Amino acid sequence: MARPRTSPQPEVPGLAARRIAVDILDGVLRRRIALDEQLSGRAAHPGLATLADRDRALMRRLVATVLRRLGTLRHLLGGLLEKGFPAEAPRTESILLVGAAQILWLDVPDHAAVDLSVRLAQADRRAGRYAGLVNAVLRRVTQNRAAILADPVSRDTPDWLLKRWTKTYGTVTARAIADANGHEPALDVSVKQDPEIWAEHLHGRVTATGTVRTLAHGAISLLPGFTEGAWWVQDAAASIPAHLLGDVRGLNVLDLCAAPGGKTAQLANAGARVTAVDRSPARLARLTENLTRLSLQADTIAADALEWQPESSNGGPFDAILLDAPCSSTGTIRRHPDVPWLKAEADLVQLTSLQQRLLDHAVTLLKPGATLVYCVCSLEPEEGVDQINALLARNASVARKPVTAPEVFNRAEFVTADGDLRTLPQYLPDPEPQWGGLDGFFAARLTRIA
Repeated sequence: MARPRTSPQPEVPGLAARRIAVDILDGVLRRRIALDEQLSGRAAHPGLATLADRDRALMRRLVATVLRRLGTLRHLLGGLLEKGFPAEAPRTESILLVGAAQILWLDVPDHAAVDLSVRLAQADRRAGRYAGLVNAVLRRVTQNRAAILADPVSRDTPDWLLKRWTKTYGTVTARAIADANGHEPALDVSVKQDPEIWAEHLHGRVTATGTVRTLAHGAISLLPGFTEGAWWVQDAAASIPAHLLGDVRGLNVLDLCAAPGGKTAQLANAGARVTAVDRSPARLARLTENLTRLSLQADTIAADALEWQPESSNGGPFDAILLDAPCSSTGTIRRHPDVPWLKAEADLVQLTSLQQRLLDHAVTLLKPGATLVYCVCSLEPEEGVDQINALLARNASVARKPVTAPEVFNRAEFVTADGDLRTLPQYLPDPEPQWGGLDGFFAARLTRIA
């Protein structure tokens, strides 16, 4: 007699979000895959498509919280494990990190955080034998939560970064940078027009840079104005370099290393005839999709910016060039908390070499008397001011065109003694940390001598 079919048991609520969070965390910490790559595009985690919006938001918050507090969490959990994290079951560490983050910083009942973490361990072939350990360690975290949270020592910035920032900016500023990176940032958007109106629609506010900032939750595509193409996502600091080109209406402007396209949209919205070059066809396709949504136009070209030469149809040499060069991205840690754990100091050698070559090539594409803005979302001097000083020393055909405070919204703190742009994550402070801050950016404005 055939057995009656039984329906599969429904999954415990919230378990899928936590399982995917552990998968993505493993991707960052053990396979060194960038967080953004795992959240969208062709390499995105396949399970994301099955998550409801609420679970997707929980998953993202879990991963971001662990990465922002990774140093503290590893120090804490290491003190509770006599033999350290099980080397033969590496997923155990990620499960413990996600569980402890919920107990300490997320609004999750202790019993749920512990129980779901144990279930995640039990479901893994290697971590299963450590389910009891997961239960015991996380229960000790719940019992000692007050003392843990009262510890004034922050361990969430890798030593190599903190040492660099201390050398460059001093101890106080380095600590302020690290503290600012520990806060989850608001959503910043650049609007095509009427920022005050869109700030009201989005229940946000207009920042000192003209960016609209909102504490959005859920899918960005569901926010007012997205479908209509009224705005695009762009950090307040990332919107400043394009302003340094001045009035670009009717000018032929080249945007080198253009993806993801926020600056391309800015230039097109300002009336420029934009040529956007990027080596990644996939990223350029997303840029084109965004321009279509925004009803903006640009000539997009998939090519290596180091080798690309304009044709007569592209309008080169150009009236203005914006070069947003690949960099260590250490200025974007508040928005990309995986950066400190994916990058190393040794990466700077290759990056600075690439930046130098991009700068040299960009100068050759510039009309005499025209303007080049070079920018990086890095806090490291080798990628910023050192690059510009080296260029000026080896190429007499370009000169620095200093930036002034009125050009950057009268924020004198944004302008260096050399006349370059330098923003730091703790700038634009607010009594409520989630409303303050911006990415760390460097930009220099140059002119080709006629």
